[in-house]
Amino acid sequence: MFRLMLLIQAGLLFVGVLWMGLAGYPALQQPNPLRDGLAFLLLFYGLVGLERLFSVVFPRSFRATEALHAQLGLMMRAQGISHHQALILALASGLAEEVFFRGALQNALFGGWLGILLQALVFAAFHPIPDRRAWVYPLFIFCGGVLFGASYLLTGSLVPGILAHYLHNARGFYQLLDNPPA
Repeated sequence: MFRLMLLIQAGLLFVGVLWMGLAGYPALQQPNPLRDGLAFLLLFYGLVGLERLFSVVFPRSFRATEALHAQLGLMMRAQGISHHQALILALASGLAEEVFFRGALQNALFGGWLGILLQALVFAAFHPIPDRRAWVYPLFIFCGGVLFGASYLLTGSLVPGILAHYLHNARGFYQLLDNPPA
């Protein structure tokens, strides 16, 4: 499972880097550590706040999503995925998905706000769920895609999205590995 997940992320990264390179899309228009650091913090805490909001506004669907995540955690533990491997997977997915969805796809889909909405739809479609009761998960992924896309549009940098995506996924993977279902 770990190798397959890494292979998928490597494929997304390869296609995204190639696409961005051939099309001339920038990963970082002008370095600005302060801007990128603030954007990273806003993104990460925006995602945490969005999770909290969804847990309050859509409690039943959020619980169904958490149950699916608990099953994923069981599979990860059964496969022997370590915390170290979870960090690698979080980094691979944060990097690959930002490069592919925001760096390549968002730019290709007209850029601007239309590009943000379209890439967020595709991003959500790449995160399917097997249980309709967890319908809030694709909505959360769509909203996250909009936040990541807006960050890239407004800063011209993939760095804040990569860092926030990595930290958010690492936090989630650690929770899955550390909290067996009751």
